[in-house]
Amino acid sequence: MNVLVAGGTGFVGTHLVDELDGDGHDVTVLARDPTDADLPEGVETARGDVTAYDSIEGALAGQDAVINLVSLSPLFKPSGGKSHTEVHLGGTQNLVNAAEANDVRKFVQMSALGADATGPTEYLRSKGQAEQVVADSELAHTIFRPSVIFGDGGEFVSFTKLLTTPYVTALPGGGRTPFQPIWVEELAPMLAACVEAERDGETYEIGGPEVLALADVTRLAYRAEGKSVKILPVPMALARLGLAFAAPVPFVPFGSDQYRSLKVSNTVADNDVSAFGVDESALTTLAEYLGIPAATDPAATGKTSV
Repeated sequence: MNVLVAGGTGFVGTHLVDELDGDGHDVTVLARDPTDADLPEGVETARGDVTAYDSIEGALAGQDAVINLVSLSPLFKPSGGKSHTEVHLGGTQNLVNAAEANDVRKFVQMSALGADATGPTEYLRSKGQAEQVVADSELAHTIFRPSVIFGDGGEFVSFTKLLTTPYVTALPGGGRTPFQPIWVEELAPMLAACVEAERDGETYEIGGPEVLALADVTRLAYRAEGKSVKILPVPMALARLGLAFAAPVPFVPFGSDQYRSLKVSNTVADNDVSAFGVDESALTTLAEYLGIPAATDPAATGKTSV
């Protein structure tokens, strides 16, 4: 198949492009600046911004499938002058319109757990609204909703360390927000499989093999460096006020939306990894990825914070 990956130079995109190329697909990567991207030999590139329709419409000519990975991070305030709504909703609408204009058969939308048009954060609302655009289109489609993704080049562990300090640190609510992290190298094959016709019309909610609180992730991140950390709880109301006051400050990467996201569970009710022939218990844990012995893994000892 001819497959165009919008956002194919990013963290998930580079892993997905490797997977699609290895599966024998003819891959084109669409990005604002694909010049220096580390891509397999033979992968084509196209320059375009999904928020500007005229810059992307021609790139979809001759494509059989489009996978939309373009996204702003939920972990930080948007930068670069674009909002979540502009990128997620507006960008998806432009890609869907361009796909319909070019008779693309399949559209795969990378969404997020908790995506909801009436959700508590702009990130989740815009992801939910984008899903509706895809579902209302004339395209065969699949929607993919993962929990947080970790791996080389990812921001989840580095975000945790940016939010905290080793030895003693404070976390809103004691860091009890639950996540179900999944390794990007195990997610990419599942996402690549979504271009298959038998997955048309499906929505998949995907998580890793364990549920970890933000406090657990913090301990693991520092344990991988041989450091310990004591978590001091900050009342959620106090965290809300602090982030609300800090939000207008340009160099502060967090704001009210990030506070609200800490009140939302990022776990699956039923893990759809089984739909891809994957056993949840066989997936790589965050501790395994970080090289931490099982005996000191909070999840293995039952001392998680969730």
